[in-house]
Amino acid sequence: MSHCKSQRILAAEELLLLDNQVCFPLYSASNAVIRSYRPLLDKLDLTYSQYLVMMVLWENDGISVKDVGHRLHLDSGTLTPLLKRLELKGYVGRGRSEHDERVRVLKLTPSGLALKQQAIQVPEQMKCKFHLELDELITLKRLCEKVLSSIK
Repeated sequence: MSHCKSQRILAAEELLLLDNQVCFPLYSASNAVIRSYRPLLDKLDLTYSQYLVMMVLWENDGISVKDVGHRLHLDSGTLTPLLKRLELKGYVGRGRSEHDERVRVLKLTPSGLALKQQAIQVPEQMKCKFHLELDELITLKRLCEKVLSSIK
C-alpha cells in the first residue's frame, strides 16, 4: 500500500468533512499564532512578515534580497513591498553587493540593529502563550518543517 493511501478508507462524503482535514487545524493554528504576535510586534512597529525579514537580517546582515526570499519562502512580488516598508521605517537599507553589482543586498541601519534588543523578549513571550512543553514545541516545529519540505 502506498504511503499516500490512508489506513482507513473514507466514504466519499466523508472526504470533504472539515473535521477530517489536516489542513484546517494547521491553517487555523497558523492564523491564531500570527494574531498572538500582533500586540507584541505592534510595540516594535512591525508586522509579522516584517518581523520575519528582520530576524533573517539580524542573523545575516548584508544578505541578498534573493536569499531572504528563499529563506522565507517568499517571491519577489511579496518581498519587495515588505522591504520598501522596512526601508521607509529606517530599519533597512538596500544596496549593491561589493562582489557583484547585479546582486541587491540588505543592510541593517543603526535603528534596525537597535530594534533587535527590543525584540529579544518576543520569542519567550510567545512560548508562554503556547502552553506546550519544550519537547512538544520541538516536535511541532519538526512536523511543520517536514510538511513544508514534502510539499515544495
